[in-house]
Amino acid sequence: MKTRPFLLAALLFALLSGLIPSLASSAPMKLADYMTLTGPAPAERIAYGPAASQYAELFVPDGAGPFPVAVLVHGGCWTAKFGGITQLRNMAGALRERGIAVWNVEYRRVDEAGGGYPGMYQDMHAALDTLAARAGGKRLDLSRVVAVGHSAGGQLVQWIAGRSRIPASSPLHRASMLPVRAVVSLGGLADLRRERELIKANCGRDTPELAGQPSRARPDVYADTNAAELLPNGSHTILVTGELDTISPPRVAHDYAAHALAAGDRAEVVILPGASHYDEVAASSASWPLVLAAIERALASTQPQPQPRPEAVRPAAPAAR
Repeated sequence: MKTRPFLLAALLFALLSGLIPSLASSAPMKLADYMTLTGPAPAERIAYGPAASQYAELFVPDGAGPFPVAVLVHGGCWTAKFGGITQLRNMAGALRERGIAVWNVEYRRVDEAGGGYPGMYQDMHAALDTLAARAGGKRLDLSRVVAVGHSAGGQLVQWIAGRSRIPASSPLHRASMLPVRAVVSLGGLADLRRERELIKANCGRDTPELAGQPSRARPDVYADTNAAELLPNGSHTILVTGELDTISPPRVAHDYAAHALAAGDRAEVVILPGASHYDEVAASSASWPLVLAAIERALASTQPQPQPRPEAVRPAAPAAR
């Protein structure tokens, strides 16, 4: 994971070109700063289920398209207490200005009726199914999709990438689904097994709330909920974490990336200098140029790489007589 030279070069470019004034001049964002984030209204709000939290917001750039799509999944410790979808409008508006359509997903959290296991994960299925069904008339290019999640949302988008590996015996199994192979996890807490104590300490969430109760039919609750158990899945994951993030420290990103690489998937880590857990998700943050670069790089990875043209084959010289 040799990302440090790239990060230093990207940061230097941003500073010299005036994209960000100085990381040192901006204090790390706090929870209160995050809670005040907002952005433009979506073009549409589309329900994917009957519950109040089963909907997504669509943002579409100006122009003919078709446009690549960023699926945004907010965090908030899997609870309705800390908001989420409104705050991600800040990022959605900035991505729209870059020519990227946004599908900003709300879902049932653990403290809402039907949330937790399996409802929260079924909501991810339903939101993506609805995106696939509606894309044709919305100028969206579903061959170019990146899932971007923050904190708890990072866990959910990393889980999305591994959905095809869910056992057939699980209620979360699907025979067909929209493939998502590019993921950007912003301060994500995706390894529910390894990080269960960290999740408990920072979010007050126990395994049963996020992964359900074990049963005879489902003895290992992590088999269909834990992104780290669903590797390899052919994904390219970029784990972006603030240097000062205490909810999902840089160690978490490095550990997950090492696990993904060992399994045979592509993974890289981007550490945001001087940034907190909340700078990761704000387009108004000094860290935004590095976050945006990660999202656009992930989208680029969804495209087939050009193959070198074979050299012309010259006919062999006639044998000397």
